[in-house]
Amino acid sequence: MPSKSSARIAALTVAAVCSTVSAVVLTTPAQADSVAVHDIQGSTRTSPLAGRQVTDVAGIVTGVRTYGSSRGFWIQGPSADDNPATSEGVFVFTSSTPKVAVGDSVTVSGTVTEFVPGGASSGNQSITEITKPTVTVVSSGNALPAATVINSRSVPAAYTPEGDTAANGSVNGLTLRPKKYALDYYESLEGMNVAIGSSRVVTATDPFSELWVTVKPWENPNRRGGTVYGAYSAQNTGRLQIQSLVPTATQPFPTANVGDTLKGTTEGPLDYTQFGGYTLTARTLGTVETGGLERETTRKQSRSELAVATYNVENLDPTDGTFAAHAAAIVDNLQSPDIVSLEEIQDNNGAKNDGTVAADQTMQKLVDAIKAAGGPAYDWRSIDPANLADGGQPGGNIRQVFLYNPARVSFVDRAGGDATTAVGVTKVRGKAALTLSPGRIDPADAAWDNSRKPLAGEFVFRGKTVFVIANHFASKGGDQSLHSQFQPPARSSETQRHLQATAVNAFVKDILAAQKSADVVTLGDINDFEFSQTTKLLEADGALYPAIKSLPKSERYSYVYQGNSQVLDQILISPSIRKDCDFTYDSVHVNAEFSDQISDHDPQVLRFRP
Repeated sequence: MPSKSSARIAALTVAAVCSTVSAVVLTTPAQADSVAVHDIQGSTRTSPLAGRQVTDVAGIVTGVRTYGSSRGFWIQGPSADDNPATSEGVFVFTSSTPKVAVGDSVTVSGTVTEFVPGGASSGNQSITEITKPTVTVVSSGNALPAATVINSRSVPAAYTPEGDTAANGSVNGLTLRPKKYALDYYESLEGMNVAIGSSRVVTATDPFSELWVTVKPWENPNRRGGTVYGAYSAQNTGRLQIQSLVPTATQPFPTANVGDTLKGTTEGPLDYTQFGGYTLTARTLGTVETGGLERETTRKQSRSELAVATYNVENLDPTDGTFAAHAAAIVDNLQSPDIVSLEEIQDNNGAKNDGTVAADQTMQKLVDAIKAAGGPAYDWRSIDPANLADGGQPGGNIRQVFLYNPARVSFVDRAGGDATTAVGVTKVRGKAALTLSPGRIDPADAAWDNSRKPLAGEFVFRGKTVFVIANHFASKGGDQSLHSQFQPPARSSETQRHLQATAVNAFVKDILAAQKSADVVTLGDINDFEFSQTTKLLEADGALYPAIKSLPKSERYSYVYQGNSQVLDQILISPSIRKDCDFTYDSVHVNAEFSDQISDHDPQVLRFRP
């Protein structure tokens, strides 16, 4: 996944510039209208008065944002109309610290503007704002408008209508139907004072001081308190992002894990943000009641079982302070698997862009940490990528690495593998063999442009050969969000993953053509769901089976994003491993659900008898 922090810094800068530039005051008297807030909001996502100057818009201040690039305040009109589609709240963008307080009765004159967080190319919905405002405080200390309560009864089960095909799939021009669609319901409350009661946390507190709750506790739950995303048509409408209007320096944002409860009433204006969509910006924030979530530990493989795992260690380089924690996760929580596919191992100086590609220092530090944690003396195999050719952080040169326990499994070394040479399949004494080990699958194929090339290796366990293919497919960066103005949202990143899945599937079929009974394990950060077309292409013609599908649907997840527990990391197996169902699979939840995570991915473990 792309760096969230760098994306946010850029986005906040753009937000400040775009809001300022688009807020040009139109001073022609004929364009100045005295209107109510609901007239500005209208019954669609964009204001019927966009671009026009309005005057003396009356309202009560319900929230003030005094920090960040989007400074301003929310007002709510004193008298509502009878149309549930028209919001009674609106954001007033001031750019500098507002000179109003919650409870002030004000009149505002300015220009109605539609601002898109993240810019038009993001596909996000827009926020209706009054910009370049002239503000008059009429009185202070007024009672706030009663908060509209968001709960399981008020949020519709359906997420959003199909977009208008005449408008490239945009829902902007469609009349809001807040009783039928969840996104319409939230939009009808944009800028208004809203409240939720005690709600379960479904994404842990992140470094940006935000968390996610659900107001629908029985919507696709799992046993650990999360909400599972199991189909494109099941977006989980009860998810809501929570932020605070109070700067963290004044009042620290609460730390919560999945399964905790945000207890009591959380109340404030409903905003829309680039990273998360509809967001309750809390003026009053509930308190966290712990759910007691603990990190999982998988069982130890038996003597006759081969344990193979995949673990994305999130841009690990020698300067990181997480080596001991990763080692403990591998030794204690994963029970020292025989083979581990590591993703996002960076080179010896991390993201410093100086041409370094070797990662031997990174790996030696991890191997030493594992031994210090009481684990086995692991060995490792990998291929250094060409500089800046495999994506990820510029200069980091991330790659997959095979970590293996030589006391339990041996690696078959066949020389010649490098960044640009393709591994092939041959037949030796009636059995499949790799021409290179380790080797990269067709690195010149356009499917792998600016992306990690799959690493193939040949292992021997108790006299039997096992082929392992370590993957890290292209990220979802650039996809439109679930809350996009375009419905259904475009998933442009799928194009490359589909090519990658097709290439890996073809390579697996080459192995099976040489030896029908070959044991093949294809694993890694696939960056796509178990129900996706990417996974179906990996499965094509019965070559592979996603082992995570052996788990109940409520247990299928390795990553938590915007309130949805979902699958990104997978282990797929060949027919010979699947045929007798003589395997066990475990998604070991040690990271994704916790605020103090050392990676944003949970490792996966497969155990079977070759």
